[in-house]
Amino acid sequence: MPDISYEIVESLGKKKKKSSGWTKELNLISWNGADPKYDLRDWAPNHDRMGKGVTLTNDEIQKLSALLNEKLK
Repeated sequence: MPDISYEIVESLGKKKKKSSGWTKELNLISWNGADPKYDLRDWAPNHDRMGKGVTLTNDEIQKLSALLNEKLK
């Protein structure tokens, strides 16, 4: 399995910690030195491990936001 590098450029929000100490977080992350993308996933307390998540481009997050705003009226 190839090494994956990441840099959390900006933390946008965290959901309450689970009993394990992990938190669900929305971050702006640069994966392997690429342009940052929006990322939603569970993280270990020191950000040394992560769970499965969803990564979205700026265009995708805008479309998701518009969809949610329309559905949640």
